[in-house]
Amino acid sequence: MEKEFYARVFEEVLRLTNDGFIVVDDKAVVIDINDSYSSFLGRKKEDIVGNPITDFIPNSKMADIMKNEYKEELVLHKYQPGYIKDSANDFVLVSRTYVKDSGGNIIGGVAQVHFREQAVSTARRMIKEYNELEFLREQYKLLSNSQPGLKDIIGKSDIILNKKREAMQAAKTNFPVLITGESGTGKEVFARIIHCSGHRRGRPFVGVNCAAIPSELLESELFGYEEGAFTGAKKGGKKGKFIQADGGTIFLDEIGDMPLLMQAKILRILQEKEVDTIGGSEPIPVDVRIISATRRNLEQMVEDGTFREDLYYRLNVINLHLPPLRSRVEDIPPLVQYFIDKLNEEYKLNVEIDKEVIEAFCKYSWHGNVRELENVIKGAYAVCDGLEIISTDLPAKFGIVVTDKSNVDKKISFGSSEKNIDALNIVEEVHSIGSMKKYLAEKERGIVLSTYERFRSVRKAAEYLGMSMPTYARKLQFYRD
Repeated sequence: MEKEFYARVFEEVLRLTNDGFIVVDDKAVVIDINDSYSSFLGRKKEDIVGNPITDFIPNSKMADIMKNEYKEELVLHKYQPGYIKDSANDFVLVSRTYVKDSGGNIIGGVAQVHFREQAVSTARRMIKEYNELEFLREQYKLLSNSQPGLKDIIGKSDIILNKKREAMQAAKTNFPVLITGESGTGKEVFARIIHCSGHRRGRPFVGVNCAAIPSELLESELFGYEEGAFTGAKKGGKKGKFIQADGGTIFLDEIGDMPLLMQAKILRILQEKEVDTIGGSEPIPVDVRIISATRRNLEQMVEDGTFREDLYYRLNVINLHLPPLRSRVEDIPPLVQYFIDKLNEEYKLNVEIDKEVIEAFCKYSWHGNVRELENVIKGAYAVCDGLEIISTDLPAKFGIVVTDKSNVDKKISFGSSEKNIDALNIVEEVHSIGSMKKYLAEKERGIVLSTYERFRSVRKAAEYLGMSMPTYARKLQFYRD
């Protein structure tokens, strides 16, 4: 009775499904097949049952599945010509498995077949889900790579570490932040980090340079306008920066250059949390965090009457004053290496920087701060020989003295007439090659390659030349290429 019950249930299950099912015994002889599959094969069920599966599906893998005891799920199967009713539907997705009894003996196998219509539908669904997953993965990767973090603030001096801590504390709240400091100290970098480290990080970060926008256009840029608000107004109007930043953060850079009239409008937004668009009939509610920055002394401007006192106190709830580069000299070497690494990665080179250059950088006043340092490195990188940035690659403001060629003979002295002759020969060799850089590069190439030929070991060659292994390895790879 129980056996008949399960047989009836199994038969009904096979009848209800649109998939094909076929069951074989341990000899790969068909013992059952549902109507969907027999119809697909173009045979009657009674003609299939009791015969080897290979009579109807010559390339069936059921015998191998049972022999080697493995399973397959949603694999592609292509039928041989002439063995199915519709030759246009000659492939399916199939899942196969073996069946064991309670004693662990193989007693048969079963296969489930998704016909072309279902297979194509399944494949399309899988491709769609895969593409969506890939899109989300790429978006997350781009977002993660583009989100600034504390790693983007290079330096381990006490003063910069304190500023990092202050930035993280500011990120925990929604209070307005005023970032002060000289030009090039990284005010926008800190503003982005505060935004991306807070709970608004998934919302827009909109930056506005108040000094770069003409005063007559600043209002329309910040607050937007309605269609027809003035002659030349864009069709459909324009969303202002505050509305674009709704839910996120607006960064008002160089707010000390903002006209007094605009200062009053900014104050209203802080108080009322709404924006009046040009030509609009009703104010628009906005939820934005304001981070502002300036190189100016706003306290002095308040005393002079050029900056509103009430706005200053509204903006200056949290103050973050960034130090000039000259006050954190110990951060210059890691900053230099960071910029060099970025350029090397971009241009696929292994340019290094001479210690004398680092020393010159540490003695320089850097009135343009980190921005000036980056620009100087880019300029030196562009004119160097592609191997190393040396002092003569730096701008004249670093005080590098280039000896006049006419005085070369007088300047070079090695202590004896014989050595003087050798020195003059070297000078002539440099002249014939075309430059000191090319001469030194060629000499270095010979030394690096010859030393490796001698020792056949990067470690031993580097030790012999008094170089670090990474430096020697980079130079060896460069000269080999």
